[in-house]
Amino acid sequence: MKSVKYLLFLLLLLCVFLFCGCTGKEEKKIEEVVKRELDLLKNLDSDTTQKYISYQELFPEETEAASDTSDIEEVSSLFFQDFDYKILNVNVDKDKKNAQADLRLVTLDAHALAEDFLKAQLKQEISLAASDQTDDQTFSLEDRYRLLRELLSTNDYQTVERNCTISLSASQDEEKNWEIRRNNSLENDLVGGLMNYLTDPDILSPEDTLTVYLDTLKNMSTDELGNYLNADSIASSGDSEKIQLADALVEHVHDSFDYSVGEASVSGYYATVDATITTFDSDAILKNYQKELDTYLSSVDAVIDGSQKRYEKSYSMLLDVIDKSTATKTVETTFTLINDGASWKLEDAGTVFGQALFGNLSSSPVEDADTQS
Repeated sequence: MKSVKYLLFLLLLLCVFLFCGCTGKEEKKIEEVVKRELDLLKNLDSDTTQKYISYQELFPEETEAASDTSDIEEVSSLFFQDFDYKILNVNVDKDKKNAQADLRLVTLDAHALAEDFLKAQLKQEISLAASDQTDDQTFSLEDRYRLLRELLSTNDYQTVERNCTISLSASQDEEKNWEIRRNNSLENDLVGGLMNYLTDPDILSPEDTLTVYLDTLKNMSTDELGNYLNADSIASSGDSEKIQLADALVEHVHDSFDYSVGEASVSGYYATVDATITTFDSDAILKNYQKELDTYLSSVDAVIDGSQKRYEKSYSMLLDVIDKSTATKTVETTFTLINDGASWKLEDAGTVFGQALFGNLSSSPVEDADTQS
């Protein structure tokens, strides 16, 4: 009887050894497959890196392939230069057809990169709106990758850790080779969540968004600023005096503009952001202009000059007052932004800023010649 029990124990022990041996062998195979793939990322293999960070995944709205892929290749290499991983655990299911490998990944801080990218992209879109050639320019796929390359080349991004699970399937051949199942979730994990961050409509807060708008305006040239603020509306008639007036006002805005962004209030898809805007003092200009104009109109010269000359004289006086003015004022302004499901946006931004910056001089205070008595 003892012999029978002993034999049964040996058979049971042998089964356990055989099962563990087979399982260990499969786990080893799986680890080798995972290491082989991820080591290619560590070693910056071009084909592998582009497989996990390509325009199709990062910018799914783009339907056309890039004509120049040099920036894409460089972005891939720069992104994975600090990539690392550790296999934590491998699980094989009972029929040994499916398996999972739990990993801890070390990736570049994709959240910080996505924030910087979306700010830079918004800045370029605003700059395009201020360009004289807006109709001929679009923000292309190459532009997006050029921005990513510039950010990765110039900024020092920290690394972060995140856990990841890789799913594998066994082939049906005799060798039973294991293959990694590629999916969007895995690709997103391997790039540190960058795919999700780039499509997060709230990654830039309303305050961040308004700050980009204001900072971009502050650093524009006078020509760009005039285009963006629609200063031509002051000179809509093509009148040379009005054009001079618009140019003078834009120059004043350019010299005096400053800002600070305050608190935001968010309600669903709408947000309001308080801001303090510093610009030229339009009230002081109008007050001084009106004083000089009244003196002139009460003079004999004004009667002798006639309507056309009075019109020209009025503009000359206004331009002179603007040129001499050094006064600035601070305006408390509330901006409204709308989240369209992609990002926060300031609707009709050029007009909104124009009203805040030009104040009472957003239209010409000088009457047309044919209306003057």
